Amino acid sequence: MKTRLLFSLLLVVAPTVHAAATGTAPTAEAAVKRHPLRGVIVAIDAEKSAFRVKHEAIPGVMGAMTMQFKVDATALKIFKAGDPITALMSRQGTAWVLEEVKPAK
Repeated sequence: MKTRLLFSLLLVVAPTVHAAATGTAPTAEAAVKRHPLRGVIVAIDAEKSAFRVKHEAIPGVMGAMTMQFKVDATALKIFKAGDPITALMSRQGTAWVLEEVKPAK
């Protein structure tokens, strides 16, 4: 029980100690890992600001599959179902997100 409490306390305190020692504070933005994605939009859900994309395997992250991604308003206006795309994929909170969505060549 004491070990678990000590470990929990370290998880809370360690980032603050690191920030104080290095003069930098970790940000949520810096913690987000982005991965290149290549796929085809199979459906658009404008109400959820999302694309359903059938994408290629992302080495070291996940296999090829079809899944839903949040996108920005600009991407919703530009792309349609059937469009091949490239983008940067990330997990932000509970949502999968696509950024820098571009037509695939």
